[in-house]
Amino acid sequence: MTLAVTYLPEMPAHDSEIDAINEEAFGPGRFTRAAYKIREAGPHDRKLSFVATHDGIVIASVRMTWIAAGQGRALLLGPLAVRPSFKNLGIGRKLVAMAIDAARRAGAASVVLVGDEPYYGPLGFKKIPHGQITMPRPVDPNRLLAFELKAGGVASLTGDVQHAYKVDSMPVQEASCVPAQASVA
Repeated sequence: MTLAVTYLPEMPAHDSEIDAINEEAFGPGRFTRAAYKIREAGPHDRKLSFVATHDGIVIASVRMTWIAAGQGRALLLGPLAVRPSFKNLGIGRKLVAMAIDAARRAGAASVVLVGDEPYYGPLGFKKIPHGQITMPRPVDPNRLLAFELKAGGVASLTGDVQHAYKVDSMPVQEASCVPAQASVA
């Protein structure tokens, strides 16, 4: 039996369902994590964020947030969350592939995340060299991974990682935070 899953761009109407999925997946401790500290500083980019639905209900989501580290700019992938009853069906992997494709079209040089290499490695993510970037809260350096979209994209990221909105003081339009140097397709 094939499960009917629909993949859609994230819309504001999905917010409450996404919040519930993230609560279920990561619990209340999620707000203390380094990636959440970055996300507190500004919006994620809805144009590069997606949901998976089944029978009209959101069952999974992935969000993308523009970040800055030194002179480099990238996208921070996450949170990626799938409802437990829909795990191990390839839904999360499909959402990651969609987000990477959207990042490429938006002109991003790389996509960064904090996650498990056994899951994300086969999707093309590699460890960022230890000490190259620093997250705002403690992170196991083996969990700092990146997917390079443009040659030198990962190497351009150095030092403290912050929300790009904080660094570039970009105006937010339609909940999109795209750095000036990125072109949106």
